[in-house]
Amino acid sequence: MSRSKGHSATAAAAYRSGERIVCEKHGRVHDYTRRRGVVSASVVLPDGSARLSRGKLWNAAERAERRKNSCVARELMFSLPVELSPDGRRSVVDRMAKHLAERHGVAVDYVIHAPPEDGDPRNHHAHLLMTTRRLVNGELKDKTRELD
Repeated sequence: MSRSKGHSATAAAAYRSGERIVCEKHGRVHDYTRRRGVVSASVVLPDGSARLSRGKLWNAAERAERRKNSCVARELMFSLPVELSPDGRRSVVDRMAKHLAERHGVAVDYVIHAPPEDGDPRNHHAHLLMTTRRLVNGELKDKTRELD
């Protein structure tokens, strides 16, 4: 998610999760509460981090970056095996998010989407949005350069 390309982490998080998030930086409301197909959504933080809501997390990520061409978030998207149960898919994605959060010290916001009604019924997939900075004592600090 690059500012130079016009991307917004708050808009991306709201859209993927089907939530309403107010972007403090631009004063915009991103309301995707009518979005369908969101099966599961969660924010995973490194051990010892205070709980943050999705809106607070992504507004903090936007504030932490000062340059006009900053990368505010990273996204991973992948398909999930149709053979897994809904709980199995949730477990796989949750374990992956926890691994990334612990290994790199970042916050990971994941959402699992059901296949679109008019698409391939096997298209269960997940979106993981990760902060580009490590979360230390509730604040986004150093950049995760190893992921560049």
